[in-house]
Amino acid sequence: MMASSDTVGSSNTPFTPISTQWAKATRQYQQLLDKITPFVLYRWLGTVGLLSLFVLRIVLAQGWYIGSSDAHAIYLLNLLLAFLQPKFDPSLQDDLLADEIEGGGEEMASLPSQRDDEFRPFVRRLPEWQFWLSATRASLIALFCTFSQAFDVPVYWPILVMYFFVLFVLTMRRQIQHMIKYKYVPFDLGRKARYGANKH
Repeated sequence: MMASSDTVGSSNTPFTPISTQWAKATRQYQQLLDKITPFVLYRWLGTVGLLSLFVLRIVLAQGWYIGSSDAHAIYLLNLLLAFLQPKFDPSLQDDLLADEIEGGGEEMASLPSQRDDEFRPFVRRLPEWQFWLSATRASLIALFCTFSQAFDVPVYWPILVMYFFVLFVLTMRRQIQHMIKYKYVPFDLGRKARYGANKH
């Protein structure tokens, strides 16, 4: 009798209902994410709608320029840059290659002289799914921050807009130069080839 009451007593803590409900909510959230994963266009349209609602809230309330909007825009720019960059940066590989040659490494003699000899698919540093999920979560958090006066820091907003556009132009210019120098395109452009199809 004592053993059964000990096991029941040890499993029933005051936090058991909370942890059970939390596990259930987490499971339902993950199931929802799994269901919407294939619908890329609708996911992004929902995020654009959420961003539009956020911008409308900022414009109509005439506030939250630095606490929400500027920090949110810089975070989205950071996500966009990670989305456009390759997972394995060619500039870092060139630096490692140069260091190895300077160190007298002999392994490089057997490798091809041209880097274009081998097909390498573009692998993003930040996958599309993570980009969408992070952007949507950030937009929701920024929208909820606009309902708190603690995040409404008084600031002259045209300076923030100018700062963001200058930052955007400089970072995108650097990213485009990197793409041109290392000859990669982060988007799937052109006609897709179908292998294994019968040609008549």
